Amino acid sequence: MCEVCGCGDPELVSLDVHQRILVQNDRTAAHNRAHFQAGRTLAINLMGSPGSGKTALLEATRRAAPDLQLGAVSADLATENDASRLQAAGIPSWTITTGTACHLDAGMVHRLLHGLPERTFDVFFIENVGNLVCPALYDLGQARNVVALSTTEGVDKPLKYPVMFRAADLVLLTKSDLLPHLPQVDPEAIRAALARVAPEPRLLVVSAVTGEGLEAWAAWLRAAWQKLPEPAPAGRAPHP
Repeated sequence: MCEVCGCGDPELVSLDVHQRILVQNDRTAAHNRAHFQAGRTLAINLMGSPGSGKTALLEATRRAAPDLQLGAVSADLATENDASRLQAAGIPSWTITTGTACHLDAGMVHRLLHGLPERTFDVFFIENVGNLVCPALYDLGQARNVVALSTTEGVDKPLKYPVMFRAADLVLLTKSDLLPHLPQVDPEAIRAALARVAPEPRLLVVSAVTGEGLEAWAAWLRAAWQKLPEPAPAGRAPHP
């Protein structure tokens, strides 16, 4: 799937290792997390398939939560399209171009944060590469994991990709405006599938088109942000 992971490469040889293979990533993630915490910034790793509606969700979030200072970074293999959309929606946004990598890692996020101008954010979204496998494996320094699952993807995705959904603090069933045209898709069946793989399943049904569920989503963000501890007097900048 990508040169970084070597996903599915039959030529890879197994080796015995005596240290967690992601130890450097985890150190950098802890560093990122400390800076987010110093700025009292709620960092959210937003994951989901290509086309699940992640960018549209963030555009709608700006409208639903005008009281929150939002920022975002969008990961894309080759373009800056998503960040441009978010900028147009009023969210300060940047791009991480990953090339062949099918996920972000903590180092990529660290380099991006290091170059940001001094800004104050209540919520900083890390819009990950569209993928339901690799992004769930990498700690980026986020406080919460949110997965966007569109109604068009079917009801069995939590069962087929349990690692992703097990890691989620919240699953957003996006594109609910299409449900009248998808009689085979039952949100309750998705809830049931999620309950089989997630220890504390939480699902909100939302639509960036009609606005369904966006007030509940905005309330969830506010509650998560309000639970953050107050920062030390040194400041609020969410970058090293």
